[in-house]
Amino acid sequence: MQKLVYERPYIKKLTAGVMNKFGSRSGGKPFEYIDNVSVKSLIASYGSPLFVLSEKQIRRNYRAAYRAFSTRYPKVQFAWSYKTNYLNAVCNIFHQEGSWAEVVSGFEYQKALGNGVPGNKIIFNGPGKTADELLLAIENDSLIHIDHLEELNQLIILAEGKPNKPRVGIRVNMDTGIYPIWDRFGFNYESGDAWAAILKVINSGKLQLAGLHCHIGTYVQVTGAYGIAAAKMASLALRCKAELQHTIAYLDMGGGFPSTNTLKGSYLPGTDTMPTIDDFAEEITGILTKAGFAHDELPLLILESGRVLIDDAGYLLGTVIANKRLSEGKRATIVDFGVNVLFTSFWYEHQISPAQEFTPNIENMVVYGPLCMNIDVIRESINLPLLNPGDNVVVHKVGAYNMTQWMQFITLRPAVVLIDEQQQVHLIKAKETLDYIERDEHVPGHLK
Repeated sequence: MQKLVYERPYIKKLTAGVMNKFGSRSGGKPFEYIDNVSVKSLIASYGSPLFVLSEKQIRRNYRAAYRAFSTRYPKVQFAWSYKTNYLNAVCNIFHQEGSWAEVVSGFEYQKALGNGVPGNKIIFNGPGKTADELLLAIENDSLIHIDHLEELNQLIILAEGKPNKPRVGIRVNMDTGIYPIWDRFGFNYESGDAWAAILKVINSGKLQLAGLHCHIGTYVQVTGAYGIAAAKMASLALRCKAELQHTIAYLDMGGGFPSTNTLKGSYLPGTDTMPTIDDFAEEITGILTKAGFAHDELPLLILESGRVLIDDAGYLLGTVIANKRLSEGKRATIVDFGVNVLFTSFWYEHQISPAQEFTPNIENMVVYGPLCMNIDVIRESINLPLLNPGDNVVVHKVGAYNMTQWMQFITLRPAVVLIDEQQQVHLIKAKETLDYIERDEHVPGHLK
């Protein structure tokens, strides 16, 4: 008698729902449309895999976030985080909605200028600004957030002889109860380094201290951490007024608000556990309004939100290549996109939906990409209906970071399309070609 192959048990939170004779139907109905546009038609027109962005959802997210803060605080300004998704079409949606640009490199700074953002509405963050990039930012009257002492000294030298003082902010890091502390960037609050940097700016006489900036971390799930940060930022601003007779024009609280993606290792889904943008707004604005500012001297509140504004507006469409059984007996499904394209599969347990009718038979399986690398795992464990080669799938909430952190490795990067508010489809980035990849290669004559 042949011994049965052992398959390890899998524990998953039960989801209540109508049952039939086969059990509960996981995943509900197939996900066949995005903003009333057929998934199958998108793949037929633009190929597989394919990124799809919903303009309607992007605008809805931005307006909800702006409303959450502006109804609680009188002066609010968002600045779109270019590193989250710097496709020009995406950036221009946010700029149309009134967002400034927040950039962290000279490359992103040039993109913002190219998108028509006035220099005085560009915030230049990051630790790696070159002298030429700083000069460009000075000439365009951009807000330059100083990250370290060397940059501060360099700015003082570059400002020599300029007709107008460059507008700068001091980036502050601090203990907010989130560990490890993000102390790599900026000047520390507790040690007094931030105050020393403020004094150096003021005493130089060559720079205009316009504001204070912090970014306490990424995917922060505790609203209270932002309350602590807001209180410490407000205390610095009030100290500037009391001891230096200098008014801080703005406080930039950075980003870091989570989307509703489910982090790896989480038992409950992100939709059930993540604070809402209203929760963060309530915490931050509540602290600032009670901090002790004179009513006519309330600083402008700047937010640099990224993923919370776009993650759920992005989808990745793909196709099943094959199925197989692993040595342990577990089912494995191979799809035509890998971690080189879906970088956030290292972070999240992405929801995956079939894009066509499926059988009620559900099985726990691993979903692999097509790369010749053992790390190419899209989902280590997921309950899905049995999928056949040629079937299509939709990965949800992929709008943030995948189109900036993706890489050309083994396979070409796919096209990106945008569905506008009138349900028209626009190609906003073409699929890569071999000619594109080899364009900058040069082969020495003796190797031809």
